[in-house]
Amino acid sequence: MTLLELRDVAVTYRSAAGDVPAVRGVSLALAEGEALGVAGESGSGKSTLAMSLLRLLPRDALVSGEILLDGEDVLTMSWGRLRAVRWASASLVFQGAQHALNPVRRIGDQIAEPLRVHGMATGAAARRRTAELLEQVGLPAWRARGYPHELSGGQRQRVMIAMALACSPRLIVADEPTTALDVMIQAQVLSLIRSLIAEHGIGLIMISHDLSVLAATCDRLAVMYAGRVVESGPSREVFRDARHPYGRALAGAFPTVGDPASRMAPSGLGGDPPDPARLPTGCSFHPRCPVSLVSCASEPVELWPVGRAGDRTETGRSGAGRAEAPHTAACVHVRVPEETR
Repeated sequence: MTLLELRDVAVTYRSAAGDVPAVRGVSLALAEGEALGVAGESGSGKSTLAMSLLRLLPRDALVSGEILLDGEDVLTMSWGRLRAVRWASASLVFQGAQHALNPVRRIGDQIAEPLRVHGMATGAAARRRTAELLEQVGLPAWRARGYPHELSGGQRQRVMIAMALACSPRLIVADEPTTALDVMIQAQVLSLIRSLIAEHGIGLIMISHDLSVLAATCDRLAVMYAGRVVESGPSREVFRDARHPYGRALAGAFPTVGDPASRMAPSGLGGDPPDPARLPTGCSFHPRCPVSLVSCASEPVELWPVGRAGDRTETGRSGAGRAEAPHTAACVHVRVPEETR
């Protein structure tokens, strides 16, 4: 069953210098118990997309399209209905727990706040639920009496996950949940996220610049560049056999375990992402693309099926069989003759 569907979502920031398109026509879908990873460099629009899902963008942001949560458009919800949905039906793990947590409030009070706001628990019941949540994310219950500065970076991230789980939402959006964590703590947090998805059947959208992390955690990947999805498909397939030059560059930026050549000289990509206010014509990636054609500078390319669009099925991490989403890429080099598809 489809939990979340994005239809041609666009986000434009209005400024004195003119409109700046940050997200341009993104369409994605997420099923119950499925994990979708969204990857891209800083400035690709992935965090803006995440914030738009629960209308958490500043007032100068204009959002269009449809964001359907259980079939209901988030963009047309009244403020009262939106407040009822936030935390209870869908919650967010913010980027940078150090800045997301209130430094002068106890951990337990912050975890219990969504419970009180939605009338799910108060007093002793809220304290019991807070203790359960802390233990669920691998922290002792007595940590509820502490303050954020008394915790390590990994522990603060676990507190953010506990807050997101407080009201038992069906959808969690995690924006760079492992940023600035060391490798060992990062592995623990990712393992926790995977186990929670499997145990509770939660739908997850995970935002990161690290394609390898997303491939290890998510069922599907969507790669964003200059506000658009330029490649999407099954996570392992996109990571191991990316067909868009940008997807290949992201995958190649991380050393491969056991490959000395990769470890000593990981491949990367020269140049910088384009200024959203001054996007190149045609394919936005063509100024940095090592295999661009003359036509790429003038003709934009939509997502195109990679090879043969199959009707295979896969078993997701939730254990439910479903039709596998096709591998698509927005590149002229992936187009194949009609008769071979």
